[in-house]
Amino acid sequence: MIDREHITGVVLAGGRSSRMGGVDKGLQNHLGTPLALHAMHRLSPQVGAVMISANRHLGAYASFGVPVWPDAVADYSGPLAGFLAGLEHCDTPYLLTVPCDTPNFPTDLVARLGAGLIAQHAQIAVAATHTPAGDSDGVQLQPVFCLMATSLTASLVEFIASGQRKVERWMVLHRCATVLFDDVAAFANANTPQELQRLQTVTPTP
Repeated sequence: MIDREHITGVVLAGGRSSRMGGVDKGLQNHLGTPLALHAMHRLSPQVGAVMISANRHLGAYASFGVPVWPDAVADYSGPLAGFLAGLEHCDTPYLLTVPCDTPNFPTDLVARLGAGLIAQHAQIAVAATHTPAGDSDGVQLQPVFCLMATSLTASLVEFIASGQRKVERWMVLHRCATVLFDDVAAFANANTPQELQRLQTVTPTP
């Protein structure tokens, strides 16, 4: 097992939120709490330290009491830019990423990803679920729920500099463990106002 103190978690809140009407998604209300703060509270007990990756309203995010880092890459370059911001400011051997818009992610996410990474002698561990149809043979990656060794920083810098942005394409360049979670609903996210409204009625798994 990886000691939680050896893992820094980063909440990814740096996207354009175009499907949310362009509002800053991480600051939208979920059960009385901004989405990013909700994610931070759910993640904090699982890791040694937490930071936020954001590109707007940095003062609002800073009020949550953790470091806030904008993308090192301009033009809202996607999740990998948030990964890189986290890696460049991470003081632990491992970095764990979660998006701000998935408020009910598993409370054992980090422990299980860490166990999978060690068991499979991997450099990256990524969460996965069964496909929505329930086909036990179908697996859907949840690539922004990712545990990675911080030694991969140079690899990610090079990959982004080449103009590539797809998380999965970077992952396959390294030893990657896939960790299957049975609770598909735990990974339900809010890309639109309607999806966020639906999540208000979901009871999170403890």
